[in-house]
Amino acid sequence: MSGAKLVSRKTHFRGRIVTGSTEVVDLPNGQRVTLDIIHHPGGAAVVAVDGERRVCLLRQYRHAVGGWITELPAGKLEPGEPPLLTAQRELVEEAGVRATHWDALGGIVSSPGVLTETVHLFLATGLEAAPPQPEAGELLEIGWVPLAEARRRALDGEISDAKTCVGLLRAAERLGM
Repeated sequence: MSGAKLVSRKTHFRGRIVTGSTEVVDLPNGQRVTLDIIHHPGGAAVVAVDGERRVCLLRQYRHAVGGWITELPAGKLEPGEPPLLTAQRELVEEAGVRATHWDALGGIVSSPGVLTETVHLFLATGLEAAPPQPEAGELLEIGWVPLAEARRRALDGEISDAKTCVGLLRAAERLGM
C-alpha cells in the first residue's frame, strides 16, 4: 500500500505558527475520510547533560496547559533551519549553555491523528556557559537535576511533557543508564 492521497484541503485558520484545515484524503485501503489537521513546522528539543550527569530542565509557564510545566530546552524550527541548528540555538537562548558534542536521538510525533509536528531530539554534552537569551514572551526557570532522578520523574508521570519524557529516556539509554 502506498500513502494517502489528498483530495481536497480547506484552510480555516492561519496563525503565527500553525495552520488549521479540513482535508479529504483517500487512505491506502481505499477509504475516503475527512480529517481535521493542524499543520506545525516542527521543533527540536535538547537533553543537555553536564559532566556530573545532571540534565537541564526548565520550569516553564505554559498558558495552553494552565500553568507551570517541566520541559527540556526546545523550540520551533524556523523556515529552512535544520533541526540541529534549532537545537543549538534554543540551548543557548533558554539554558545559557553551548555544547561541543551532539547526538541525534530521533524524532517524536505527539498527536499524529491531528497534528503534523515532529520534534527532533538531541543529546548535548561537553557543555560550557553562554549568556541566556530568552524570548520576551518566555517565562522560565533553569534547573539542573541528576539524569537518573529526571528519568525516574518521567517514568513516574511527574514530568508529563511528551518530548521531555521521551528525550530523557532515550538519552539515559544512550548513556548506558
